[in-house]
Amino acid sequence: MSNHTHADHAAHTDHQHTDHAAAGHGGRGGHAHTAHAHTAPAGHHAHSAGAPGGLQITQDGYTLDLAETIVRPGDVDFRFRILGPDGRPVTDYAPIHDRALHLIVVQRELTGFWHVHPELATDGTWSVRLNLPAAGTYRVFTDIAPTQLGRTITLGADLAVAGSYDPQPTPGQNRTAVVDDYEVVLDGDLVTDSGDLLTLTVRKDGRPVADLQPYLAAFGHLVILRAGDLAYVHVHPNGEPGDGVTAPGPDITFHTAVPGRGTYRLFLDFKHGDTVRTAAFTLDATDHRH
Repeated sequence: MSNHTHADHAAHTDHQHTDHAAAGHGGRGGHAHTAHAHTAPAGHHAHSAGAPGGLQITQDGYTLDLAETIVRPGDVDFRFRILGPDGRPVTDYAPIHDRALHLIVVQRELTGFWHVHPELATDGTWSVRLNLPAAGTYRVFTDIAPTQLGRTITLGADLAVAGSYDPQPTPGQNRTAVVDDYEVVLDGDLVTDSGDLLTLTVRKDGRPVADLQPYLAAFGHLVILRAGDLAYVHVHPNGEPGDGVTAPGPDITFHTAVPGRGTYRLFLDFKHGDTVRTAAFTLDATDHRH
């Protein structure tokens, strides 16, 4: 991963990838779903009962079943299943932004982030190759829409990477992130309740990028995680490629609501020059403005 901000550099060394990479791309982040329908203007994935996404390993009868909960640092053949209400592996999913499942893996301190897309075997086992370089506690999130359920949910589970653990603080507040030759500036505030607009502006070598490429049916994907409990929000931007209205940059605008006060880490995935990159930010949330 390429470095996002100075504070993140140590955790990200191989971030960028070409779009044909088998698994997806490394980065950081998570989705924090709130009680919005999948078609809501905010673009959040659906959640029941208004609970933040990703805090439960089992929801609505569906369970995230990791093949291993403790792994060694380095390359990992990561495998898991989604078990349905009948206890059997689920194999039938509705696509979410071009994929049947989005897998987010983060370090507990939000200093490392991977967004990848595993492959599904006929027996219901998902698998992907991960490189988890440092010992510590990680959280795994799966965005899924089982066909039988008819909506999107996010399941979360803990994963431990064995070894000597040197915990780091959550990166400090920032509204500007540098990734390779790109600078991304965040404008707007994280607001609870009904939310507010966030606009992220992408520049390369100081010039606005006006030819962003679609990635997973959008010009950007924003994953937001709350420090402390890792409540998860995954937001898609207003508008979509090919709608005749939405420009391909330099601005990417999201209607974003977070589940409560706290410090949040935001990860923006964007594609340009056939490479997906992630820009990372840290913000405090404010109460809904009346």
